[in-house]
Amino acid sequence: MEINWLAVVAAAASSFVLGGVWYGAAFAKAHQRAAGFSDEQARVGNKAVIFGGSFILALIASASFAVFLGDIDAATGALYGATAGLCWVGASFGINYLFEYRSLTLFLINGGYHTLQFTLIGLILGAWG
Repeated sequence: MEINWLAVVAAAASSFVLGGVWYGAAFAKAHQRAAGFSDEQARVGNKAVIFGGSFILALIASASFAVFLGDIDAATGALYGATAGLCWVGASFGINYLFEYRSLTLFLINGGYHTLQFTLIGLILGAWG
């Protein structure tokens, strides 16, 4: 199977940028409250490990999704990505969140991100397919 690695890197980059907007500009405070961490806790941690690790994981997700998608068009890629994000990732988070007694707000923020993330990944992979 042929994988377009340039498309995989672009898809991972879109995921990374979306995460910055989603968890930074759009839902930063709501996410922080729902996840239960303070301003101080939000500022700590090795940012190189957090951001570098996030990008590597986005590369892994994009590459594995490219294998699943094969040769498709952009619209089909976006549809399959939305389905994967909502029904695979979102539903899986939902199961964990129910047993961990996490809030609906946190579920909607995180599940919403991953639904859009995989929609973008599928769109980009399909467009470059």
